[in-house]
Amino acid sequence: MSSVRLFLDILLAASALTAPLFSSSPADNSTKAAGLVKFISPLEVSRPAERRVVKAKAKFKKSKKYVSQSLTYRVTATIYEAVPGQTDSEPFITADNSRIKPHYGTKQRWMALSRDLLKPWGGEFEYGDTVRVTGINAKLDGVYTIHDTMNKRHRHCMDILAHTSENLDIFTKGVKIQKVTYQ
Repeated sequence: MSSVRLFLDILLAASALTAPLFSSSPADNSTKAAGLVKFISPLEVSRPAERRVVKAKAKFKKSKKYVSQSLTYRVTATIYEAVPGQTDSEPFITADNSRIKPHYGTKQRWMALSRDLLKPWGGEFEYGDTVRVTGINAKLDGVYTIHDTMNKRHRHCMDILAHTSENLDIFTKGVKIQKVTYQ
């Protein structure tokens, strides 16, 4: 769009240069000359370029810092796989309607929480919240995103999404989870 505008500006400038600039009355001459100078001024030409620079700067985000703002909960951590035996009849669709890609794994960092910890049932966490998990092991500790809900029989539990090929079997009590926000 900006290249079209630039082309039109160049055409208008060329037509203004070829038109007679001065007439017999001095009042007309000053207004035509002022209009031509204003039309060709470098400030007017640089405005679209300035907008592009501002938009380009807006695309770069500052590095995120984790800031904890909530209580720490101690839960039991387990692993689940997107298979019908461990989920519902649609294993690749989570409770928040996110779709699990076919080649998912623990690197994706998705988790499910028991209902007592989720807001619709009176808890502190919502779908899409990021949670810092510590106390499982060095490989699985880190920041996860909540995308799913566990069965209603579980209380104070979390499930980490893993692929069947990873062969993970974890049942760890006393794992710390804490809601995290970005600054």
